[in-house]
Amino acid sequence: MNKKLPCKIHIIGSVGSGKTTLAKELSEKLNIPYYELDNVVWIRQNSGDIRRTDQQKVDYLNDIILTKAWIIEGVHNEDWVAQSFSDADLIIFLDTHYFIRVYRITKRFILQKLGLEKSNYKPTFAIFIKMFKWNRYFEEISKPNFYHKYGKYKDKLLVVTSKREILKKSISNK
Repeated sequence: MNKKLPCKIHIIGSVGSGKTTLAKELSEKLNIPYYELDNVVWIRQNSGDIRRTDQQKVDYLNDIILTKAWIIEGVHNEDWVAQSFSDADLIIFLDTHYFIRVYRITKRFILQKLGLEKSNYKPTFAIFIKMFKWNRYFEEISKPNFYHKYGKYKDKLLVVTSKREILKKSISNK
């Protein structure tokens, strides 16, 4: 039996879980555009980022959701992103181990400070510290909240701890 490939994918996970890397890879393989929710929240400018209003965020996200194919990735699971979970063909929850995320946050900061990795923000020490706080918040608050609010989509939810696991689970489901 030939299973239809998903064309609307929402990837969620904490800071350092691998969301953006996975979104880029899937985007290339499936020829589907990907969108970072951080760039829905923020208007990126050289002079400094400007936060969109709540209505602007919703309007921008709805414009993306109304297209025929998309990959959306981000840490957000608040009400303003609910429609993207609802409309997704597949929700991938990257539940990467906490200490792997800590390592990746540290590695990313060093590479960004050395100019070896691009970032959408200025990699300051203050943001570096906030990432650890966001990582802990995700583990303690956002993850349980996600399951509480979006567990109803279990038929299209794929929970994995690594990108390799996605391939393994998709093969075993055939």
